[in-house]
Amino acid sequence: MPSLAEADDLTLALPRILCLHGGGVNGVVFRKQCRSLLKSRLSSHLRFVFVDGPFPCDGHPAIAPVYGADGPFFRWLRWLPEHDDLDAQQTAREVLDQVRAGMDADAGTGPWVGVLGFSQGAKLAASLLWTQQHVGEAVPMLPADVRFRFGVFLAGSGPPVMLDPNGVHFPLPRHVATAEGLSLAFKDWPTGNEGKYAIEAPTLHVHGLRDQGLEGHRRLFRLYARPGTARLMEWDGDHRIPLKTVDVERLVEGILELAEVTGSLG
Repeated sequence: MPSLAEADDLTLALPRILCLHGGGVNGVVFRKQCRSLLKSRLSSHLRFVFVDGPFPCDGHPAIAPVYGADGPFFRWLRWLPEHDDLDAQQTAREVLDQVRAGMDADAGTGPWVGVLGFSQGAKLAASLLWTQQHVGEAVPMLPADVRFRFGVFLAGSGPPVMLDPNGVHFPLPRHVATAEGLSLAFKDWPTGNEGKYAIEAPTLHVHGLRDQGLEGHRRLFRLYARPGTARLMEWDGDHRIPLKTVDVERLVEGILELAEVTGSLG
């Protein structure tokens, strides 16, 4: 059996997944919400790195009963009219700068292989994959050697958001949002999943069948994943992360399958 120091070294060297919390939460709370995943066999294959969003906001009402004392809380994008109205490039810079800071702060040495998000964090995860795909190199402002191979979207809604901090990388195609917009105001939905707006990287979409936002989550899966690239897990739950053993095991298996098919397990 390895010593504690040796075991820690092994953990540091594991391939890493960037973990993005929902709106009105933070990285500490998201880690607690993912506790069943972190205690699973995933922990011997992948290192999960949780980061905070850039914009302070009130805690989401859904977390108040359990995590209300764990603030301050943050968001990645606007979803309420009272949130600060920044332009698209400034919003992208703030978001990417915060993601980069969180990645740089991690002591791990393994490659960044995936991105996992819940709710608004899942929208951002989709946006990172989409931006990476269209820039054709590293996402602007992120380390040059980072190339996310897969995404896990827990209760995530479309559309992907263009993260172009300098306004120089590519024109905005139809059916994709700009970073400053209110997410619930988007109306320019595609009718299929084969255009420039669709994500090519392998993805796992996790939908709670009692989630009030289910139709939006199904839209991300149906319209924004290229044919043959996306896997779907449905479970009997609302807007939260699975905790029951049977649901967690299905999610663990789905993540490991994505990691394996993309050559991400080392």
